[in-house]
Amino acid sequence: MGTEQMADGREPNAPGGEPTPSAPRPLDPIDRDILRILQTDGRASIRSVADRVHVSRANAYARINRLIDDGVIRGFSARVNHERAGQGASAYITLKIVQNSWRTVREQLRALPGAAHIALVSGDFDVLLLVHTPDNRTLRELVLTRLQAIPEVLSTRTLLVFEETDLNRRLTPDEP
Repeated sequence: MGTEQMADGREPNAPGGEPTPSAPRPLDPIDRDILRILQTDGRASIRSVADRVHVSRANAYARINRLIDDGVIRGFSARVNHERAGQGASAYITLKIVQNSWRTVREQLRALPGAAHIALVSGDFDVLLLVHTPDNRTLRELVLTRLQAIPEVLSTRTLLVFEETDLNRRLTPDEP
C-alpha cells in the first residue's frame, strides 16, 4: 500500500506529529537556470524565461508549475529596502529557549511586528530571528517587552545590522 500524502506533498503521519516533505526530485540544469532567473527577477515572463533557457514556452510553463507543485518554489515576493520603507533598524536576535518549546515559540515569534525570518538552529543558541523596526527605541521595546516576556525564552542576544547586501537582487546599470 502506498504512502498517503497531503495536497502539498507532505506525509500526514510523520514522527513528531508534524508533516514531512516528500523526497526531493533532482533538478536538471534547465530547472536550475529557471530558478536562477526567477530569483533574480520574479516578474520575468514565461516567454522571457523560455527564451533564456532555450526551451518552448509550454516547457518553461510546465517546469515552473512542477517546481511550484514540488515545493521548490515557495512563492514570489518583492525585495524591500527596509530603510526606505521606514524600517531603519534591523537586528538578528539569538534566543535560548526551553527544550521542546520550538513550536510554541515559533508561533509567538511569527506574531511579532517586524519579524522577517525565524530559524531553529544548532550551536550556542536555539533560535535566530531577524527583525526590522522603525528605530532603535522600537527595537529595544520589542526585545525587552515582547521577546523576554515569552515564558519559554530563557535569554536573548541582539546583533545590530549596520549594513545589508542582498545577494539575489538584480543590479541596475549604475550600481557597482
